[in-house]
Amino acid sequence: MSDPRLSPRVLVPLLVVLTAIGPMALNLPLPAVPALARYFDADPGIVQLTITLYLAGMACAQLVHGPLSDRYGRRPVMICALIITGSMSLAAAAATSIGWLIVARVLQSLGASAGLVVGRAVIRDVFDRDRSASMIGWVTMAMVVAPMLSPSIGGLLNETVGWRWIFVATAGVTALALAAAFFGLPETRATVSSPTISEIFRDARLLMTDRNFLGYLGIGAVSSVTFFAFVGGAPHVVVTVMGESSTSYGLWFIANAGGYMVGNAVSGRYSMRVGGDRLIAWGCVLMIIAALVQSGIAFSGWMTHPAMLFLPQAGIAFANGLQLPAAVAGAVSVNPHAVGSASGIVGFSQMGLGAIAAQIAGSLVGAYVSATPMVVMVLIAAVGTWACTLLLKRQDA
Repeated sequence: MSDPRLSPRVLVPLLVVLTAIGPMALNLPLPAVPALARYFDADPGIVQLTITLYLAGMACAQLVHGPLSDRYGRRPVMICALIITGSMSLAAAAATSIGWLIVARVLQSLGASAGLVVGRAVIRDVFDRDRSASMIGWVTMAMVVAPMLSPSIGGLLNETVGWRWIFVATAGVTALALAAAFFGLPETRATVSSPTISEIFRDARLLMTDRNFLGYLGIGAVSSVTFFAFVGGAPHVVVTVMGESSTSYGLWFIANAGGYMVGNAVSGRYSMRVGGDRLIAWGCVLMIIAALVQSGIAFSGWMTHPAMLFLPQAGIAFANGLQLPAAVAGAVSVNPHAVGSASGIVGFSQMGLGAIAAQIAGSLVGAYVSATPMVVMVLIAAVGTWACTLLLKRQDA
């Protein structure tokens, strides 16, 4: 590791910034959605497309960024993506119609999602499998701060200087990230010759027939359902079912984020010592236990206070943070020649399945005015995550 830019102390903070661009750009405008509906005199459902289509764009773009980074390199893909993100953020700030804003947001998401894929690929390029799990754990733990703080910052900007400055601020942060990537991100892809398009599709096909890859992919995607189903249903449970305020929901949500961050920290600290597969196994056991406790509280009728919902969920989030870095590191380690493609497939599966779970959970909780459908989905996902581990061939022996 002769290049000083590849030192973990230099590389990890840079990857945290690059990875956080996507979640930041997603969450900053959330508090401004009602203001956007009033400004453009548009239906709130249409304005909501600035969020949902952004998510869809992020999911689909990850399938593209991975193979592109395998073919052309991590550095050029990341730099081009940041240029797109910054340009489309300025386009969103200048929007004169809701249609213009929606298009700008979709294009913005196509660039903003690159950090998620390229960051994982860079880590696997530089470190071995268990060290990769450790590094991914630290990066993920740090980037959780972005979605925690972004809504508050976005709300403050909207109330003081107006919604356009939310996108100006996004462009400014992206410009700083672009400068950091330009000067601080070396090319880490080891392959000298670029794979052809046919070779990229061949590698993707081989990945999807590899038992270990499918196991790690399933663990990463299905375990994410425990989070996204909760995100989709919990606001309705807290506000509608329990009669609490949205502020109360926001404060209690810190427990969920905190549990996930602690799990990431433990993963980052112990992945190299105990091995990724053991962390996954321990995470599955803890996740199922916490999900059973949460379901028991719901079925017994005791879920009348946010603590009854969020404390078990914090345990589930801890388990998720414990196992997810190891699952991602395992998936991108299956084929060293298709690291980017593997990272993209994992990201697409997590976000795509998560979006579906969030929609279903929110709809069911709203229809039944009960937390039970949501906690059942979380329990099923926890058990499903354990089932995916049965595909793995033992590698920690």
